Amino acid sequence: MVSRLMLGCGSVGYALVESVAEWPGSLVVVTENESRVETLRTEGISATHGDPTDPAITKGRPHVDIAFVAGDDPEQNRDSARAVRETHPNAYVVAYVGETPSEAVASELDDIADRLINPGSLVVDRLLSMTDQDTAFRTQDLRRTLRSIDGKLGIFMHDNPDPDAIASAVALEGLAESVGTEAETCYYGAISHQENRAFVNLLELDLRNLDPGDDLSEFAGFALVDHSSPGVNDQLPEDTPVDVVIDHHPPTHPVEARFVDLRSGVGATSSLLADYLEHLGIDPAERVATGLLYGIRVDTKDFTREVSESDFEAAAFLLPHANTSTLERVESPSISPDTFDTISRAIRNRELDGTVLASCVGALSDRDALAQAADRLLNMDGVNVTLVFGFMQGTVYVSARARGTDVDLGETMRAAFGQIGSAGGHADMAGAQIPLGLLGEVEEEEESSLSTIVGEIITDRFFETVRSRPGPDGFESAGERVAAFDIQLAESDDE
Repeated sequence: MVSRLMLGCGSVGYALVESVAEWPGSLVVVTENESRVETLRTEGISATHGDPTDPAITKGRPHVDIAFVAGDDPEQNRDSARAVRETHPNAYVVAYVGETPSEAVASELDDIADRLINPGSLVVDRLLSMTDQDTAFRTQDLRRTLRSIDGKLGIFMHDNPDPDAIASAVALEGLAESVGTEAETCYYGAISHQENRAFVNLLELDLRNLDPGDDLSEFAGFALVDHSSPGVNDQLPEDTPVDVVIDHHPPTHPVEARFVDLRSGVGATSSLLADYLEHLGIDPAERVATGLLYGIRVDTKDFTREVSESDFEAAAFLLPHANTSTLERVESPSISPDTFDTISRAIRNRELDGTVLASCVGALSDRDALAQAADRLLNMDGVNVTLVFGFMQGTVYVSARARGTDVDLGETMRAAFGQIGSAGGHADMAGAQIPLGLLGEVEEEEESSLSTIVGEIITDRFFETVRSRPGPDGFESAGERVAAFDIQLAESDDE
């Protein structure tokens, strides 16, 4: 049960009580105003007559989740905040600065409270928005988890990270350091997409590129951003103990971590990090704000794809701190020859089944080019679903896009490929990674035959799944499907 404590009950506090009293959990008000105590009690609200600045009173409360400091006197509010911070260090403290505060008192109160609210016509609404149960708990729980890490926190993006993952990781690094925890942003794979490289270079982001098998003992804790499981779309050992997970993708299996924030109704993980910055009262540095804003724009396709109210609110918060000229430079990079080649092969090798297009581009040198090819082919007349895939280093990488269709790509990809690899995503943007099995042993000179076999299996399975869109039970068992590539290879050898 949520336990709330209000210290002081001036005009703002009394207006706030009317709403907070209706929330689930408990509320106790402490005020020196005897008549206010009597009024509150007649309204069925637990109220105590006492000095809200007295640590003995706050210490008498066995547990406090959220503390409101809401008197009219600025100095009393400062002392009340100090008292509850001393006796309940893990409480989320939201303080009203009071009427006509001095600059010194306001500054002191700002240092003590998690969130400081200045006078204004929207004070009560602002307090309520900052202290709703979910927001306050998430914010305080994240801070508590970050503070508890005794050593360096490794913040891991998914392999070959995109702008949303990169910006979110950098923002989380800043949050960790704001509570005194050393952190480092890491990734496996490569940042090869030309826009992503420009993004990192122009914002001068400090990222660490790891190789599989690198020693991770220097990290006392692990955080995952824009994905939710170690060993799935990253090169971390699957048994890595995770402290923090922040992601906006629907999970495909249970997520285990000390702190988990999974909000699939939000269009970008960057929006979640912006939400934490705002509720902690942190003005983001220009490079962080610019990065988060770009991450939101990319993942929501300029606020046209799976965008939510939270994404617009995050953008409004970030925009005053961002450098829009840098954004323009990031969005106009040169396209590499490898990317042009991949797009060309995707166009040349395309197969159509009604309005659904699939294309195997063969061997890859830059897996980021798949997403660009899937996006470009979606612009073809009469096409509303695209699937582009290729292989490298023993794995088939798949990227899919949809527009103007009732096909849920995330569910479709999980149904088609989830039992022979990792697959998932959103309704209009999804991906998969599938181990090649015995096919991975085919020599380079036989690449064309490998492309043919892989192309037939992936394309047929995807077309079949889009046509039928069954649940996972509509397919054969995992044991039967894991051998799909190897069975096809054996059949080819017999011919």
